[in-house]
Amino acid sequence: MSAPVLKQAPTREHSRIVGIGAYRPDIIVTNDDVCQWIDSSDEWIRQRTGIVTRHRAAANVSVIDMAEGAAREALKQAGIEASQLGAVIISTVTHPYATPSAAAALADRLGATPAPAFDISAACAGYCYGIAQGDALVRSGAAEYVLVVGAEKLSDVIDNHERTISFLLGDGAGAVVIGPSDTPGIAPSVWGSDGSKWNAIGMTHSLDEVRTLGETARHSDESDDQAIISAAQDVWPTLRQDGQTVFRWAVWEMAKVAQQALDAAGIEASDLAAFVPHQANMRIIDEMVKKLKLPETVVVARDIADAGNTSAASIPLATHRLLKENPALSGGLALQIGFGAGLVFGAQVVVLP
Repeated sequence: MSAPVLKQAPTREHSRIVGIGAYRPDIIVTNDDVCQWIDSSDEWIRQRTGIVTRHRAAANVSVIDMAEGAAREALKQAGIEASQLGAVIISTVTHPYATPSAAAALADRLGATPAPAFDISAACAGYCYGIAQGDALVRSGAAEYVLVVGAEKLSDVIDNHERTISFLLGDGAGAVVIGPSDTPGIAPSVWGSDGSKWNAIGMTHSLDEVRTLGETARHSDESDDQAIISAAQDVWPTLRQDGQTVFRWAVWEMAKVAQQALDAAGIEASDLAAFVPHQANMRIIDEMVKKLKLPETVVVARDIADAGNTSAASIPLATHRLLKENPALSGGLALQIGFGAGLVFGAQVVVLP
C-alpha cells in the first residue's frame, strides 16, 4: 500500500504591500519640554540627533489603541475587510502584558477573528521582521492578506531624567496590509542578529527583580506606603543604551546590510525612489546615505525630526509621511532597514503602495 500524500496550500509567486496607515498621538513634546528633566538644550538635541519634537500618547491610550488606528487606515487603503485577513502581526516591545498578545486583541477589535495573531519582539527591526513573515505567509499560501503593525508606547518605559535614550523616544503606530501580486513587490529579506552586543540597548531591571521587590514589600513590617511606592518606581524597568556602541554598529554594519538588501533585490541604489531607514538618529541616517552613495534622486525619509525614535513603528510611520508628502513615489522602489536592541536587524526592498 502506498503512503498517503499530504495536501499543501497552493503557493503564490509574489506579494506586495497593498495599503498603509498611521497613528500619531496628539501630545507634542518639544526639546525644551525634555530639557525640564535633563541638563541639555534644544540646540544640543537638534545637532546630535536631528530631533525637534516627538509625539507622546495620553495615559489612557494603549499600544492596541494606536495599532487599531493605523490598521483601520491600512485596511481602508487596501480596499479589504478585516475578515479577509489571514494573519495579524504586531511588532512591539511596549505592550504591557507578556501574554496574551496585543495582536489577538487587535484582531478581535478589527473583526479579523479567527485569524491567527501574534506579537514580534524584535525592537526597532520588528517591522522589517513582520514584513519578512507577512511576505512568506502570503507566498506560501498560508494567508491571502496579512496585517503587519509596528506599534510602540515608549513613554511607558523611559526615565525622563536619564540622558542616553529617553529624550530620543516617541510613541505611535504604523501598519501595512500585504497581499498577493502579479509582479514582485517584496524582495528577499536580509535579517539577523548579533547577540554579542545584547547589553548595548535594554531594560534596567528584569521582571524577576520587580517580583522580588513585590515579595519584599509584601512581607515587610514597614507601614510607610510612600517608601514602598518609591522603591517600586526605582525598580520599574526603563530603557538605557550604550550610545557610542550602537552608533558605531549602526553606521558601519547596517550600511553593509542595506547593500546586501539591494543585492538580494537585484537592483542598484540608482534604481531606488526612496530610502526609509529606522528613524534612530539623523546623523546615522546621513552616514548611511553617504556609505550607500545614494543619488540625489532618492528621497530619504527623515520623520525623526517631528516624531522622534518610535522603534518598531518608525519605518511604517516614515513611509506613510513620505507617501503623503510625495504621492508620485507610489509604485516606486524603497529600501527599508530596521536595527535595534538584541542587537537585531532586518532590511528589504519593497514596492511602495
